[in-house]
Amino acid sequence: MAISGDQYKQTLAQWPSGVTIVTSRAGDRVQGMTVSSFNEVSLNPPLVLICADKSTITNDLIQASGVFSVSILAKGQEDLSNRFASKKHERERFDGLNCDDGETGCPRIPGAVAWLDCKIEQSVDAGDHLVHIGEIQAAEITDRPPLIYFRQSYHGVT
Repeated sequence: MAISGDQYKQTLAQWPSGVTIVTSRAGDRVQGMTVSSFNEVSLNPPLVLICADKSTITNDLIQASGVFSVSILAKGQEDLSNRFASKKHERERFDGLNCDDGETGCPRIPGAVAWLDCKIEQSVDAGDHLVHIGEIQAAEITDRPPLIYFRQSYHGVT
């Protein structure tokens, strides 16, 4: 018998994770969403994965474009994480945000710890999400401290 949705959320809240915003672009269409389900997959070739809710506009755009960018958020970027997590204003997430485009043409969130530009190698159906595995086309890092999400609140590394 499977556990309940509440038990699932409470249990996984015990696992600290970094916080990312995943973006995509297809022509003039740009979208992004907060993603905590991000992980490395392979060194050779360099692959990462993201898990995207099938019901989001961003997931639709990732599938249409075949590319995505991952911005690993820095300590102090909680407001951006919350803005890109809310489905209420999904179409207005980029309002007033001055992003540079990465090698794939996808927006990079300013002030992040690191950015990865990826081309989809494979997408796997997984319940109410799609797991997108992307080959890293370009990457850039900074020396900023990361934003951490643990027990339903944000933390920094000390």
